[in-house]
Amino acid sequence: MGNHPSVKRPARKPQYPDGKVSPQHPIPNRPGPRTIRVLSKTWEDLKETYTLGQELGRGAYGVTRICTDKTTGEMLACKSISKRRLRREQDVDDVRQEVAILNRLKGHPNIVKLKNTYEDRRAVHLVMDLCTGGELLKRITSKGKYSEREAAAVFRTVIEVLKDCHSCGVMHRDLKPENLLLLNEDEDSPIVMVDFGLSTFFKPGEIFRDLAGSAYYVAPEVLRGEYGPEADIWSAGVILYFLLSGSLPFMGDTNERIFDAILSGSFDLSSEPWPSISPLAKDLLTNMLKANPKERLPLHQIQNHPWVKIDGEASDSPLNVMVVTRMKQCCEMNQLKKLAFKVVAETMSQEEIERMKELFISMDTDNSGTLSLRELKEAFMGQGLAVFEKEMRQLLSAVDIDESGCIDFKEFIAAMMDIRKLEEEEKIISAFQSFDTNNDGFISDAELREALAKCNMGDEDDINRIIAEVDRTKDGRIDYEEFVAMMQQDTSSHC
Repeated sequence: MGNHPSVKRPARKPQYPDGKVSPQHPIPNRPGPRTIRVLSKTWEDLKETYTLGQELGRGAYGVTRICTDKTTGEMLACKSISKRRLRREQDVDDVRQEVAILNRLKGHPNIVKLKNTYEDRRAVHLVMDLCTGGELLKRITSKGKYSEREAAAVFRTVIEVLKDCHSCGVMHRDLKPENLLLLNEDEDSPIVMVDFGLSTFFKPGEIFRDLAGSAYYVAPEVLRGEYGPEADIWSAGVILYFLLSGSLPFMGDTNERIFDAILSGSFDLSSEPWPSISPLAKDLLTNMLKANPKERLPLHQIQNHPWVKIDGEASDSPLNVMVVTRMKQCCEMNQLKKLAFKVVAETMSQEEIERMKELFISMDTDNSGTLSLRELKEAFMGQGLAVFEKEMRQLLSAVDIDESGCIDFKEFIAAMMDIRKLEEEEKIISAFQSFDTNNDGFISDAELREALAKCNMGDEDDINRIIAEVDRTKDGRIDYEEFVAMMQQDTSSHC
């Protein structure tokens, strides 16, 4: 979980609330920032009002930072979308639509609030609520104990927000636990749904054909290329499955295998912890994960389901402890393994690296130092190769180690390596030694902390969790045999 970034294949013109369709004239292939006007407002300098601070995240189009109002001192989040990245008409349309959707949904207590928008020559800035409470699932797993009633309360909020979105003619298209945050650190903090970057307006009966979503949560009809808002109900069903079991219903070690599992429509309700889950919860789940979208429970019936309703029949007894344990494992991919893949890539010869560098530069058409999904696709097409959006998304997902939404040079090298080399003894030794800085034959927590900090990966909890997961001898450090076992383990088995 969390290793497959959201993806979207543009295949239609987004329709805005006034019914207008965006202009048909394409933006030049590589426009300068001055040629694009995204929002219908006067250009303003964001820094006159806000002070930009710590980076919160980075994606394919820009970066999100903490920003502080110079007058009031209020701390908010600012998503800055670089105009250099908006190289096609569709990219500009996507930004306009995200702003339009956030404005349409403004005022909902469980939807991230768009405070203001700014535009200058270089970027579009979306100033929004800062959700200081972190991810909902981290709060759940930090408690230790967890019941069906707590799961029902979380799920009730998801369904209420989704119903309100659909009532406003908005389909989210990227529902997943990572997009459920807590507004603040209070015990009773509201749950806030975020990231409407893949959302779209829809009309009753309208059919969508572009692929959008995240691999584990995408509905089968989306994969088949003909869907409507019922796809959000499927994604909510996958979230429910995860809330109840700590695992995901449709798994695979590649996107292709995940999609095959989704299209098969079969999921496990018999092994642990499912025997102890209430029949009502399983009834709801099976009626949400119907392969035929017309057979899925509509949102109003889900709201009135006896397991979902306030003071309903969801049990207050603690769920099996394995649920929380699994949830922790699925929420946090093994950060050490991700970093090790980058380290292994650095063991290539200088001659190999130079060849890869030339290829990388030729593909990096906007000179940003990273490769976007579009640049990957253009590079393949430039070689006269037939390319499918799904394949490009799979490539990006597989090699985007830091989950930034694009591929940097180290990730590119790692992707170009023969995967079999990763299993060669000398490669693994080299990776191990890069972490074992004092050459004592072990990776200590201090060495691991230093390695992760260099790449802005992981916090204290992450480090403790990684050592606990990999340290099979339970001596508080990672030896070479444990490191080898980790490198050769199928990560998907955690979920």
